[in-house]
Amino acid sequence: MFSPEGPTLRELAVQALSSVERGYDLLAPKFDHTPFRTPDAVLAAVGSALRSMGPFGTGLDLCCGTGAGVGVLAGVCRERVTGVDFSAGMLDIAREQVRPAGPPVSWVRADARALPFAPAFDLVVSFGAFGHFLPRELPALFAQVRSVLRPGGCFAFPLVAPPRPGSLGYWMLLGFDTVMRVRNALWRPPFVMYYRAFRFGDVQRELARAGFRVDLHALPEFGPRGDGSPRVRLVVARVPGWSARPGRVNS
Repeated sequence: MFSPEGPTLRELAVQALSSVERGYDLLAPKFDHTPFRTPDAVLAAVGSALRSMGPFGTGLDLCCGTGAGVGVLAGVCRERVTGVDFSAGMLDIAREQVRPAGPPVSWVRADARALPFAPAFDLVVSFGAFGHFLPRELPALFAQVRSVLRPGGCFAFPLVAPPRPGSLGYWMLLGFDTVMRVRNALWRPPFVMYYRAFRFGDVQRELARAGFRVDLHALPEFGPRGDGSPRVRLVVARVPGWSARPGRVNS
């Protein structure tokens, strides 16, 4: 699962016994060599889908980490792009290595649950970050995202179909979540990382409560599951209204 350039088992253990913020500060130099980084295939598929919906004016990568998603925004936004994350270490790596062509890029250290922005964005994306939020935190998180979007703006993120009960993937995720729950019961500060906690029914309900209109777009690059349903979807949550951004009109 990890390349030779990735963290050692000892490094992972130290990170896992830290807070989420400190753990990611420690992991940052080797993060892009772990399975936790969003795969390039997912980034490319999301970028392709967003290009068909854009162009957009300004974009925000929520929980940007080392900045992989900022490249997606740079390909669909014309004015400026911002990456926000609460790990100073991850942002340091992003500043060093992310130089996408396109609009200017800025980096901001902040908690996604207390975003320091006015309604200044036409598009917010997020990749692989939601396992760090408990289900009870979703209403506040989605309210924050809505508060920084202009009328007609979009909040978009990929969502992988859950593994079928009894499959290898199902037992792997269940085992990981169980280990994390035991760790958090025995050790402080907690390290919130639960990959089975982000259920689409809850997400769709809380997005609607936050004032979004939710659409699903299959990402055909990943094909269908055995029952014909998409393996990966792009969730597109729109703020009602009209936005005078290039190519953007929503009702």
